[in-house]
Amino acid sequence: MAGETVITVVGNLTADPELRYTQNGLPVANFTIASTPRTFDARANEWKDGEALFLRASVWREFAEHVAGSLTKGMRVIVQGRLRQRSYQDRDGNSRTAIELEVDEIGPSLRYATAQVTRAQAPQGGQAGRPGAPAADEPWATPGSAQSDAWSTTGGFGDDTPF
Repeated sequence: MAGETVITVVGNLTADPELRYTQNGLPVANFTIASTPRTFDARANEWKDGEALFLRASVWREFAEHVAGSLTKGMRVIVQGRLRQRSYQDRDGNSRTAIELEVDEIGPSLRYATAQVTRAQAPQGGQAGRPGAPAADEPWATPGSAQSDAWSTTGGFGDDTPF
């Protein structure tokens, strides 16, 4: 959507993502990311932490369940999403404003860690939650194969240098 503020944040989760369900049964995961800049102080010959940015974030639907099942407190993550501003009144009747991140993409940072990616199973009733969805709509599918798993196939690429 035009005019939205899209940002990318790298930081650490301050707690495990909190998975909840709305009254309609829609999953939502909320969590906080702490992003702390580091600068090198040449006089002291050491790295120093700057002021940390704490940013509340939310993610919805099956994505929320994937996040809650995959990420834990302290993990370094890379998050891309859209900033949202909302106004509300606190318990004392004071007007407040909150800026939160609506997550579009999130994953572990591999700068200081390794990760094992596992494909999530499609919801009951068909691929991508749509009964009878064609294999071409499945982003993990191998072209031309409705049942093939692109992560487990071999061949097609050799060890030879392509030039």
